[in-house]
Amino acid sequence: MSLAGYCFCGGSDLSSADVLADAKTPRLDMKGAPGVSGIRGVWSGYVGLRHARSENEELKRQLGAIQVELQEQRALADRTRGLEKLLEMREQLTLKTTGADIIGAAATPDFRTVTIDKGSTSGLKADMAVIAPAGVVGRIVVPSARSAKVQLLVDRNAAAGALIERSRAQGVVVGSGDERLQMDYVSEVSDVVAGDVVVTSGIDGIYPKGFVIGRVEAVEKSGGAYRRITIKPAVDFRSIEEVLVVLTAPAGDAAQGSSE
Repeated sequence: MSLAGYCFCGGSDLSSADVLADAKTPRLDMKGAPGVSGIRGVWSGYVGLRHARSENEELKRQLGAIQVELQEQRALADRTRGLEKLLEMREQLTLKTTGADIIGAAATPDFRTVTIDKGSTSGLKADMAVIAPAGVVGRIVVPSARSAKVQLLVDRNAAAGALIERSRAQGVVVGSGDERLQMDYVSEVSDVVAGDVVVTSGIDGIYPKGFVIGRVEAVEKSGGAYRRITIKPAVDFRSIEEVLVVLTAPAGDAAQGSSE
């Protein structure tokens, strides 16, 4: 028996005709199939998108780091300017002073106080005056070893002897709990007008004479022997960061000293 007409492939008998027919059957070329090309395109786009997102995230991170650095530099520049003003003020004073940073503030408007980072170990005592380049800040009320509480002049329980710089009319400046001060006990016949500069008189034994308190904002008749005078403080108590504490007593010859 002749085996010429048969092909043995994997145990199945195929005739030569079947083999020829199979050879003539069109085969699908997967390389050129539209579906495969589309899948490859989608995959490539997905990979590219992931890469672009990764680059964007890195750029955002770098931008955030740069913005933080710029803020730090701006804060450092602001602090440097503040310290320069403080140093310039100390050099012009004949009073012995020490610089301090504000590290805290009262959480309620009923008590307008701040905390500074120096205390009794630095020579600070109760009733020492606290000033800034712009003017009077307040007085120390509770010193501890390494910090001290300062009563701001705008506190409703604060007061300072004062006078109108131009006319020398005297009175007492008191806090109101908000961002304005009142000047009491100024005679109805005193020469006071809006815009006048108000300075410390030194009669209270706390604040040295001549430091700026603020400017007269309004003058009203109170119906009695005194005028009602509203003062805008020279110091912006909401943004103050550094202060000077006057270590020298303001009264008599002790008021003259040298800067630390």
